[in-house]
Amino acid sequence: MPSTLTSVWSLINHFLEWFGDLAFFAWEVARSAVRRPYEGRELIRQLDEIGSRSLPLVALAGAAIGAVLSLESRDSLVRFGAKSMLPAALVYSIIRETGPIVTGLVVSGRVGAGIGAELGSMKVTEQIDAIEASGVNPFKFLAFTRIVACILMLPLLTLAADFCGVLFGWIAETLVEPVSFLRFINKGFVGASFSDFLAPTFRTAVFGLIIGMIGCFQGMRTKGGTAGVGFSATSSVVLSSLFVILADVILVKFILVFFP
Repeated sequence: MPSTLTSVWSLINHFLEWFGDLAFFAWEVARSAVRRPYEGRELIRQLDEIGSRSLPLVALAGAAIGAVLSLESRDSLVRFGAKSMLPAALVYSIIRETGPIVTGLVVSGRVGAGIGAELGSMKVTEQIDAIEASGVNPFKFLAFTRIVACILMLPLLTLAADFCGVLFGWIAETLVEPVSFLRFINKGFVGASFSDFLAPTFRTAVFGLIIGMIGCFQGMRTKGGTAGVGFSATSSVVLSSLFVILADVILVKFILVFFP
């Protein structure tokens, strides 16, 4: 029994220490963000790396989700005599929930692992120490640019996933029962307002903050050579995906309260 309590306490203590280190890391990044230079060239490079290079995977995931939702929803709605509600059900389910969370998880897998492995390898090969010795702030040059790029790109990637999901949902529906795209869209967005889609899309900026912050944090605290690099990449994916899911649950509640 005492050994069990010791193990539990050690786990809790390690968990609290990790959060404390993350808070100090976030403070260093925020403090460096207001100082010159602003590293615009590196930010643009990260926007391309995180945004455009994630686009094919995000679009493919959105298309697959849209096609599957269309086929599955059609079967269920036909049973209850509500086949005409398929476009609205598909559009609402993709734009309000499925598109944002799928984008967040896909990007956390690709970008989180990439950031963790890249910064981890730089840490174990002492490149980060060399950058700091040359007078460049590593928190601004390496962490801040990647975090901002994640925050800016996640909503845009979400829009791409939503578009592909609706498009391929229409294609899947057309293969079963031909319907024009214009009519499908009109029926899908009937009764919808701008606020129905604004908050769900822009909550992915919070997902971007989580993915960028955890990926940079895990990468810049890497230890133990190549094994440590692998651990940083894996832990970045696992932790960012976990916190994206938890943030989604919390943000959905806030959206339902402020955007009923």
